[in-house]
Amino acid sequence: MHCGPPDMVCETKIVAAEDHEALPGAKKDALLAAAGAMWPPLPAAPGPAAAPAAPPPAPGPQPLGGAGGAEPAGGAEPPEGRGVYIREIRAAEQEAARRIFYDGIMERIPNTAFRGLRHHPRTQLLYALLAALCFALTRSLLLTCLVPAGLLGLRYYYSRKVVLAYLDCALHTDMADIEQYYMKPPGSCFWVAVLDGNVVGIVAARAHAADNTVELLRMSVDSRFRGKGIAKALGRKVLEFALVHNYSAVVLGTTAVKVAAHKLYESLGFRHMGSSDRYVMPGMTLSLAERLFFQVRYHRYRLQLREE
Repeated sequence: MHCGPPDMVCETKIVAAEDHEALPGAKKDALLAAAGAMWPPLPAAPGPAAAPAAPPPAPGPQPLGGAGGAEPAGGAEPPEGRGVYIREIRAAEQEAARRIFYDGIMERIPNTAFRGLRHHPRTQLLYALLAALCFALTRSLLLTCLVPAGLLGLRYYYSRKVVLAYLDCALHTDMADIEQYYMKPPGSCFWVAVLDGNVVGIVAARAHAADNTVELLRMSVDSRFRGKGIAKALGRKVLEFALVHNYSAVVLGTTAVKVAAHKLYESLGFRHMGSSDRYVMPGMTLSLAERLFFQVRYHRYRLQLREE
């Protein structure tokens, strides 16, 4: 079984608080202002009625709808109903992060088995030929009609088999000890989206010194809280991180089937750089049956921040 680096699901990362503080104040403020100008703010989360106009507050962290949903000063949680905050993960939240990651990956099973088939016309042709061969050999319409159902059942079985193997790899590597893998190495970090004290989204980032890029990884949002702009806020964090730390580009790779996922990346400014049907996902054994009933298309995206 092939078990390689984590690169199936995209997620974001943001720089550690001490790294932010190490930057000169003027430079940091200018870079964060540039990030806000590049990506328009998200709709503000619903809250209490607006109070009378008051003088603008001093620059500081903002909830979702501002410059990315930063953590409140001093590490205090925001009051209930004040929106989603993005901050670095805490040790006690690793289990919640793994749950969100697990649930998000498990959604890939039916998506890959059924919806993903439309992206593989040669596989569709092969299945049609198998149905035609069944009819030619048996002259039975009933058996011929059962062939597609059997093939889809096999696709579900092998999709589940590979995805569970992928999860086993991930949960025994980077997701087993998030702090050790993402919070300690330089150029890596892991964030959570917090709503009313509960973790509702995750994202990680990892720097590649060889080409001065940041990879967006492990992005996932609890299914009960989707459609609120949380994923976009998490994505913006990785872009802010790359800007603040002078990286030339942000890259990601994904096997996502849903159109909404690709629209999210494009809305953040990413350009589609190509796709491949030969991608070997961690957990694949490359057996003949697996090749016949499990296919994924790997997409590469890149957001160029500055020229080298």
